[in-house]
Amino acid sequence: MKRWTPKAVATEAKLLLIGIPVLLWTLIPVYHMVLFAISSKDSATSGNLWPKNPTLDNFRIVFQQKHFYLDHFWLQLWNSLLIAVSVGALTLFVATTAAFAISRLRVRGGRTVMNLALFTYFIPAAFLAVPMYKTMGNYGLLNSQWALILAMVTIASPYCIWVLKQASDKLPYELDEAARMDGASPLQLFRLVYLPLMVPSLVAVGTYSLLLAWNEYLYAFLLLSNDKSVTLAVALGNFLSADDSPWELLMATGLIYALPPAAIYYAFKRYMVGGLTAGAVKS
Repeated sequence: MKRWTPKAVATEAKLLLIGIPVLLWTLIPVYHMVLFAISSKDSATSGNLWPKNPTLDNFRIVFQQKHFYLDHFWLQLWNSLLIAVSVGALTLFVATTAAFAISRLRVRGGRTVMNLALFTYFIPAAFLAVPMYKTMGNYGLLNSQWALILAMVTIASPYCIWVLKQASDKLPYELDEAARMDGASPLQLFRLVYLPLMVPSLVAVGTYSLLLAWNEYLYAFLLLSNDKSVTLAVALGNFLSADDSPWELLMATGLIYALPPAAIYYAFKRYMVGGLTAGAVKS
């Protein structure tokens, strides 16, 4: 049984004094989103702490696409899912193979290339939006979902390569030597030794890149313009184009859009914490 000393009580009190305000600050926007989502149009802005007559009609309207802002709700949700999964898979492939080549095969110039890629993060992503738009236009990819997929892979890959490389450096190099002595080729070394040992980090960077693409707005807004090809994140912006915006439908749609990444994060959070910090400290 834990003994409570005055020092432990004081430490716990300090954590609570910091944690409770942070928790409330985090939950208040979610509370307002839920409040609007279960309110009717007339009572959504009444200022009540809880609606007198909560309703799920807003979700029914969203699911049945009963509003002209929601004409392509299911298609746009599918676009978001397709783009996010594609970005996660491609980023995972690029980052895994690059980290393996740099850390385990020790290719010449690999670390320099990785450091140069990381250097791009000194430039805010918003500053790269116009050059990215011009580049995609030159290759004829504008208004194609591949434009957004490739742009997000470009943004996510340097960090993911660095995380996997740091985690890979912690693996005993004797495993590689033993596998080579048994006649393993680099591809077999990658498949049979490297990948099984890197699963937590692979899940972490895959989840990170997937969520990054799922929440992206700026590049999706610039590179996609067709209502049938945009992501739901961009489509949500259409709700703000009118003076009398249906806030209750916006919040209901936003709540639906927030559920998949929340579920993904909580499903893999132990991998996220362990994988992203795997290479933070070298022994």
